[in-house]
Amino acid sequence: MYFLPLLKLDSVSKYFGGIKALDNVTLEVDHSKFTLLIGPNGSGKSTLINVVTGVYKPDFGSIFLEKTNVTGKKPHEMYKLGIIRTFQNPQIFPNLSVLDNVILGVSPIRGESIFRSLFRPFWIKEEEELAEKAYNILKIVKLDRLWDRPAKELSGGQLKLLEIARALITKPKLLIMDEPLAGVNPQLAREILNILTDLKKDIGIFVVEHRLDIVANYADYVYAMFMGKVIAKGSTNDVLNNPTVIDAYLG
Repeated sequence: MYFLPLLKLDSVSKYFGGIKALDNVTLEVDHSKFTLLIGPNGSGKSTLINVVTGVYKPDFGSIFLEKTNVTGKKPHEMYKLGIIRTFQNPQIFPNLSVLDNVILGVSPIRGESIFRSLFRPFWIKEEEELAEKAYNILKIVKLDRLWDRPAKELSGGQLKLLEIARALITKPKLLIMDEPLAGVNPQLAREILNILTDLKKDIGIFVVEHRLDIVANYADYVYAMFMGKVIAKGSTNDVLNNPTVIDAYLG
């Protein structure tokens, strides 16, 4: 049983000159939950992700990963703590195989050390185990049959799945996804969401997404933002039928 949220933002604000991109934002992402963040363009969603992952330092407020205050930590520090993100445009190595792209999610790879490369028997078994682990993760995201294909041959939706696989090999505590359904056909979009639903028993899932017609039924909890503020939170039905949220989208 968990007594603390996995992630908590407490009164977080972020300014860019005279623009308040985040205005006293408080939200939580719980363990084993699919938490959805919605809002029209320019509402502050991307800034929030960048603050959580260490790209930006908040001007005010605090960020906690469970009981640890992680406010102001750098992206590589957030990564080591288990906060992993994917991007709207997948960051992949197009000429490497699907399997190698997953393996490269682990940093550093043991054999790349000059010292360790002199003692091949000590690390070759570890690399074999890593390849097997990567292949098993590809099974989870249903890309195992494509393990030896160059990543550039994958479709847009398959690239999103590849990013999920590369995140999973790091054993994250929290997976943050920025518009994972962008440009993905509805059938594959639902497959991605089904995979995320299966994963949430082991990790927290925090998704920013515009395609509400597809994602809404998968979320356990929803936050809506507008002009840097959280304007609604709660169940999917409550948030999508909130008059303030409707006005934000339509007004």
